[in-house]
Amino acid sequence: MLVVRAITAADLDALIEMAGQVGSGMTTLKPDRKMLGDRVKIAVESFAQTIPPEQRDYMFVMEDTTNGRLAGICAIKGAVGLDEPFYNYRIGTLVHSSRELDVFSRMDTLYLSNDLTGATELCSLFLHPDYRSGNNGKWLSKSRFLFIAQFPHLFTEKLIAEMRGYQAEDGSSPFYEGLGRHFFKMDFNHVDDLTAMGKKSFIAELMPRQPMYVAYLPEDAQAVIGKVHRSTAPARKLLEAEGMHFEGYVDIFDAGPVLQARVSELRAMRDSTLAIADAAAASSDTEPLLVSNTVLKDFRMIVTNANPVSGKIALTPSELELLHCQSGDSIRTLSLNVRKNVHV
Repeated sequence: MLVVRAITAADLDALIEMAGQVGSGMTTLKPDRKMLGDRVKIAVESFAQTIPPEQRDYMFVMEDTTNGRLAGICAIKGAVGLDEPFYNYRIGTLVHSSRELDVFSRMDTLYLSNDLTGATELCSLFLHPDYRSGNNGKWLSKSRFLFIAQFPHLFTEKLIAEMRGYQAEDGSSPFYEGLGRHFFKMDFNHVDDLTAMGKKSFIAELMPRQPMYVAYLPEDAQAVIGKVHRSTAPARKLLEAEGMHFEGYVDIFDAGPVLQARVSELRAMRDSTLAIADAAAASSDTEPLLVSNTVLKDFRMIVTNANPVSGKIALTPSELELLHCQSGDSIRTLSLNVRKNVHV
């Protein structure tokens, strides 16, 4: 059986092995022992509430309890850009006009920006290829929203998610080749690795602060601004279904879109409900339902087909065990699929 749970220090080796399969473009999940070791340490401290909320990095793993394997990973950073710069391009518009020549033109531009500093970030979503079936990817991604709904006081009002940008079949980034390489003079993967290790000062040192005219870029670079990597397209649709949207910010290296939302307007905040776990409660099957415990330090989540009835939800002994719950404990529920949420 599968369970999404708070990461522990014992998960580090399996996490490093999984990170080796991610590939380029995801700076928050590189197979570097020190970097991931530091992240896991911070995650454990985050769930234990021993560091300030803005410094926290909540990491979750999907575990296959039948064999102990890690099937996936996802995370929520409490706030970005407070300890190191957080850069994006903001897509803007400049207008040039001349009455004398009767010329009026609008030009798309890219502004180097720190506008999203301080926002809570969804990041590090990756599902092992062996588990890419059924509802696993959807469940892993949406687990973070139920966590936010249970503990909204831990997060800022603005929520963002940087989507992995488009890459060609050979792994190259048309946007980076058309723009970034001219300033950084190094391969995309090298820049990606430096960013992952927190070495970001070179961005401000080498990138121009003036607006960049999009029309000056090669056509293939222009075409991928705001587009996602082919493997990231399903993840984008899931986030948009939960209330996130694109507001014109893109990654400075691969031009992947940055989705945004107000935490108070997320579906999970609006539609999730609390219920009492009860092995003897009446059962009413429905479509898949996300069910989590309400314990921060030992957060755990499963998917079940049971439906709350009169404020109670029937869970099997094995489901209660996966949640580390007992009958009578409070749990939070949210329909997995957007259209089928049931209010009780």
